[in-house]
Amino acid sequence: MQTAAPPTPAAPASPRQIARALGSVMIGNWFELFDFIVYGYFAAQIGQAMFPKADPLTAILASFATYGVGFVMRPVGAVVLGSFGDRRGRKAALVLTMLLMAVATGLTGLIPSYATIGLAAPLLLVACRLVQGFATGGEWGGATTFLVEYAPPHRRGFFGSLQQLSTSLAIVSAIGTALLLNAILSPQDLAAWGWRVPFVLGFLVAPVGFWLRAHVSETPAFEAEAAVPAAPVREALTVHRAAVARVFGITIVWTVGSYIFTTFTATFASQTLKIPASEVLAATLLGVLVNIATIPIVGWLSDRYGRWPFLIASAVGCLLLSLPLYWQLATFATAWNVAILTSVAGVLTGLYSGAAPTFLCELLPTRIRYTAMSIGYNGAVMIFGGFGPFIATLLVQQTGTAIAPGFYVTGAAALSAIALLLTPRRPALHG
Repeated sequence: MQTAAPPTPAAPASPRQIARALGSVMIGNWFELFDFIVYGYFAAQIGQAMFPKADPLTAILASFATYGVGFVMRPVGAVVLGSFGDRRGRKAALVLTMLLMAVATGLTGLIPSYATIGLAAPLLLVACRLVQGFATGGEWGGATTFLVEYAPPHRRGFFGSLQQLSTSLAIVSAIGTALLLNAILSPQDLAAWGWRVPFVLGFLVAPVGFWLRAHVSETPAFEAEAAVPAAPVREALTVHRAAVARVFGITIVWTVGSYIFTTFTATFASQTLKIPASEVLAATLLGVLVNIATIPIVGWLSDRYGRWPFLIASAVGCLLLSLPLYWQLATFATAWNVAILTSVAGVLTGLYSGAAPTFLCELLPTRIRYTAMSIGYNGAVMIFGGFGPFIATLLVQQTGTAIAPGFYVTGAAALSAIALLLTPRRPALHG
């Protein structure tokens, strides 16, 4: 490990610099997460197009497995792009993630179907998801680090919450796109070509995010560092391994809740419970809007009352409410119960999303923050979140009970609650 001189105090950013930083990160983050998330809302159609003909549940399993494959590369992207961001700067890494995501997204929408090119179709789809996962692995940690390092000291919680706000806006955009295409296209057209539209459109808007990121200044905290680490990954996994482990544990319920309550539930309710797809998407959209309203409020409050109380409240809420929510949905399979589940989940995940980004940043020093946070966060996302929809679908298939997803969320909540109880409640921000 390279020994660094004490960092010089970071010069505060001007209001103009802060505004440009917020815009570049939020718009770029929205673009990248929209492109990564929208796949889940067209899983059924992608399964029909890209895999051999099979029963609907098997096709969905294959599609969700490919969805999960993208998450396998997220820790790899976290290591490579996180290290790059700690050595060369947050801005350079975020520009690179944008380029990678744009290329992989555009190609996803252009892959011929299985009926046209056979086995090459799912193989190309997997390749695109791997590149998307690699890019996303560097996006979350970089965007969060960038915002928190630009924030005034008394606004770090609020600024950190804006990263998750842009993520939730990406989910709204993905759901809105799915809702619109389901409304204007027949099921046959949606399966034949309609699912490709959001991927092609995502590629076309990429230049906007790229331009914004290329013309923003580096964070004051990074510029104030006297020396960059020679080996950020080694330093993160040795000197700061306990903090990385805390990031991993704290993230578990966050990622499971996010993907099970939204991506999985939307497909599960329409394909398994046979609730009309348009009603399911509208109900899911309501839950995400509740989430969007919750996030910035919690971020603002966390600057006054601390981050930890909101995190533990969310974990305990998921622990106690997940099973009752899925029991109610399975017993009374209506769009109203989808709306109730996703709205309650919107509050619970909003408590986490409003406080967790800054809380995790505060666990780590500036010199290896991008790397360490990306590794811990994306490791948990890969294991527990990315394959969450696949695991939940498999649990329903193997157990024959529709409340099985609730057990998965409950277990995740217990693990994160333990991690939170073992973490200092008010960690000091290192630089």
